Amino acid sequence: MSISLLRLGALSVTVCVLALAACSSKPGLRAPVEDRGRTAQHAQATAATPAQALDASKAASTLALDPNAGKPGYYTVKQGDTLIRIGLESGQSHRDIARWNALDNPNRIEIGQVLRVAPPEEAVVAKPVTAAKVTSTALPPAGAASAPAKAASAPVSAPAANNANSSSEDDISFAWPSKGELLDGFDEAKNRKGVDIGGASGDAVLAAADGKVVYADAGLRGYGKLIILKHNSMYLTAYAHNQTLLVKEDQMVKKGQKIAEMGNTDADRVKLHFEVRKQGKPVDPSKYLPAR
Repeated sequence: MSISLLRLGALSVTVCVLALAACSSKPGLRAPVEDRGRTAQHAQATAATPAQALDASKAASTLALDPNAGKPGYYTVKQGDTLIRIGLESGQSHRDIARWNALDNPNRIEIGQVLRVAPPEEAVVAKPVTAAKVTSTALPPAGAASAPAKAASAPVSAPAANNANSSSEDDISFAWPSKGELLDGFDEAKNRKGVDIGGASGDAVLAAADGKVVYADAGLRGYGKLIILKHNSMYLTAYAHNQTLLVKEDQMVKKGQKIAEMGNTDADRVKLHFEVRKQGKPVDPSKYLPAR
């Protein structure tokens, strides 16, 4: 009897041990190991986030340290910017901006980078003032003292000249760049930065005024084959969605000269999108074009 009880007890212990072993082999107990693996994979996947944060921090610190950030004549690069778009928005040639900023590769600009978008100011060298030689120890007459003061004030005429120059550049006569009908007008609220003129594929696109070609290519998204003319330091005009470009960068053109053929590149139909920009800001072309 006692032997049977001992065998029964040993059998019970064996059953318990096997049960425990079976429990330990269930998938649920291996989950913490799998979770640790997934946690490691998640950590590897998110390891790039601190690097991105570091890049953003560097860009922010660069912006904070650049003494020209926010100053007139300077532009801070934003997400999605290109040198061509910056040139259009600032009223400058993208080539000039690249030269002013000594950019080795104009296609590589960084978010937060501060770029000069106005011509560098010419250094003003003050000429030394030479005192007049006195040949007598006698005091000059009372009226003579006012003569040098008047002479000294004479050279102060630069602001008037600058104002006259600004006025002459603002007085520019534009012509319609196409004979087609007006499809859409300028609407700043709807972000329509120019006018759309209809026509047939191949219709002539004409220069609205004398100027220099500062861009002729298809590198600006949303504009298709685009020509930008610079007329003076104040005005640019842009001609978008062309089928064929007939001029090259740095070429001088005359008012009324055929510069392109109308098309539908990057557009839903054949049309010419025409913009007038004053110091880089889009303005209503209808206020500058003659009545038809």
